[in-house]
Amino acid sequence: MTPLSDAVDETGGEVPQIVVTLDIMLARRKMKAKDLAAVIGITEANLSLLRSGKVKGVRFDTLARLCAALDCRPGDLLDVDGRQD
Repeated sequence: MTPLSDAVDETGGEVPQIVVTLDIMLARRKMKAKDLAAVIGITEANLSLLRSGKVKGVRFDTLARLCAALDCRPGDLLDVDGRQD
């Protein structure tokens, strides 16, 4: 699981991180990232950035295509890491 970013709210408190769990779903579906990128119409490089959590956001249409290709729901691809360090 890969966190998307470290964030701090307006009061200086830590905001829970969104964690990308796309690799887990790819493994469950026995699908290669290269094949998924081709099916949903994005580059392998952009899919890699998403898988690693090195993106600031995901378009809803991209998320919808991911879910359609992997036969899942957005919550299967994204999680919240609410740990308090």
